[in-house]
Amino acid sequence: MKQIYPASITGKGFAAGGSVLDHKFGDSDPYTLGVEEEYMLLDAETFDLVQHIDTVLAAAAGHELEPRINAELMQSVLESATPVCRTAGDVDTWLRKLRSYVCEIAHEKGLRVGSAGTHPFSLFERQRITARDRYRNMVDQMQYIARRELIFGLHVHVAVDDPEKAIQVMNGLSLDVPVLLGLSGSSPFWRGEPTGFSSIRQMVFAAFPRSGMPPLFRDYTEYAEVVGQLEKTGCIADYTHIWWDVRPHPKWGTIEVRICDAVTRVEDAVALSAYCQALVKLYSERFERGEEIPAIHRLLANENKWLAARYGLEAPLMDLATGRRNRVALAQLVRRRLKELEPHARELGSERELEGIETILRRGNGGDRQLRVFNANRDIVEVVQEIANATEGAAVPA
Repeated sequence: MKQIYPASITGKGFAAGGSVLDHKFGDSDPYTLGVEEEYMLLDAETFDLVQHIDTVLAAAAGHELEPRINAELMQSVLESATPVCRTAGDVDTWLRKLRSYVCEIAHEKGLRVGSAGTHPFSLFERQRITARDRYRNMVDQMQYIARRELIFGLHVHVAVDDPEKAIQVMNGLSLDVPVLLGLSGSSPFWRGEPTGFSSIRQMVFAAFPRSGMPPLFRDYTEYAEVVGQLEKTGCIADYTHIWWDVRPHPKWGTIEVRICDAVTRVEDAVALSAYCQALVKLYSERFERGEEIPAIHRLLANENKWLAARYGLEAPLMDLATGRRNRVALAQLVRRRLKELEPHARELGSERELEGIETILRRGNGGDRQLRVFNANRDIVEVVQEIANATEGAAVPA
């Protein structure tokens, strides 16, 4: 198996020879996985965010896991990235290993680590931007919108062996983006206040240009032409400045699912990875059989996405897969989809990890858990403490 994903999968775009059509779809085994998590760096006493990414990176210098730990836009954020994983079980092993190592460093430096879509009470005005050209340029261009982006995500890469297939898989996944958002929703608080949303992270990120649902593309050539127009006119430096909920990643030959909030429990991250992997296999095989992959109108897909951000697992979504004139709970759509995905997960060796989706449905998503803690004592600091405890507890191998 070729190791195509680097420690960070968010760097400079791929345009070898000046052609955005260049790609590595097919260079890796299909359906292999790479997963990124963004963590909060916390003060051990106040549980506020702290600007200590340089401290953590310096402590990791020379360690075998150093290449897998990276800075992000703000100095209070740390990104971890797995190597190529064949199964969701491999993802589980790597995420636990990475969380354990990061937590070990944090404790040595008097810090804590947390994973959720937003920090419940920290203010973006108090965060410092990481001293790298990419981030300085981003803030210079987008100003307030970039400075406000105090959010944390879970990104799942799934390898696809053909560029045309990748585009059609991306088109099809618009049906599943709202469900993935509802399952992962873990950001009900913003600036110390309950927002009424399961994922306020999505509302914050919606202000970014070139974000949200990807447009529908006819084929890879059309995608390349659109990206090329943005590049040659200087609107973007490269395609990694397109931040859709799902996007092709030509340099690594993957479909990147970016919709999910960062989740607190590692088993939830693993279950979501298994779900994404099985979805990509489902749509890929439909494409290979010459079956039509339904194109969901963006107005309808975005409406379902908004409902998922607002209501989480209880979201009353339009049943776009069947076209029926009714709305059903997001959880019901998940259970129906699981029946389709289970044989694919079994073939991929990720059947057990996919069962974690049912666990999320039974106990609620991360946002539900945060609200339960908050409603007990109305103490927002307790919410962050619970996030840190669960994040660090999940780092211990099962």
